[in-house]
Amino acid sequence: MTHRTGWLRASVLGANDGIVSTASLVLGVAATGASTKAILVAGVASLVAGAMSMAAGEYVSVSSQADTEGADLAREATELAEDPKQEHAELTAIYVKRGLDKDLAARVASQLMTHDALAAHARDELGISDTLAAKPVQAALASAATFTAGASLPLLMALLLPASALMWGVAGSSLFFLAFLGLVAAWAGGSPLLVSATRVTFWGALAMGLTAGVGALFGVAA
Repeated sequence: MTHRTGWLRASVLGANDGIVSTASLVLGVAATGASTKAILVAGVASLVAGAMSMAAGEYVSVSSQADTEGADLAREATELAEDPKQEHAELTAIYVKRGLDKDLAARVASQLMTHDALAAHARDELGISDTLAAKPVQAALASAATFTAGASLPLLMALLLPASALMWGVAGSSLFFLAFLGLVAAWAGGSPLLVSATRVTFWGALAMGLTAGVGALFGVAA
């Protein structure tokens, strides 16, 4: 359940970023008095650039984590080969700290090391497991997909709404989507629903308002 919740919260954050960045850009360009075609082109460009940026950033970050995990596992394998008794003592001490008596902890450590010593130390000493191991490609694809899903919402509204209602329509619908995502994130994390939804909506509104203000300033200056 913890693993699923983590992915759910990451997905919500990716979609949130997609909504805020794309809606802000659409409103900023719209505030300059640009045509609907120019607004849509800017929105699509924001979606593509944002999704690629999210994917690249996540891939680099998680790849670095994977490299660190690989180095830790290699070092642990060497230590197991050179001094298995010391490694057994370390694993025993870990289980004692978790509440087992020393004799039982020693037996558990012995059985786990007999089955798969490296896996036992990776999981209980290093905190690395198959479930939580870094997966760069999966993380990159997930980030790009969730960002794209979020960015598509304000872009779709800009496509469907008439020019006269575009700014208010995109802003209002985006705030609604953000509030909904805030509720989902709060439910996933077990935090207060109203506080989370309000926080996400406030910062989204601030980002869109500032960007629209910049667009209006440049539009007037032009």
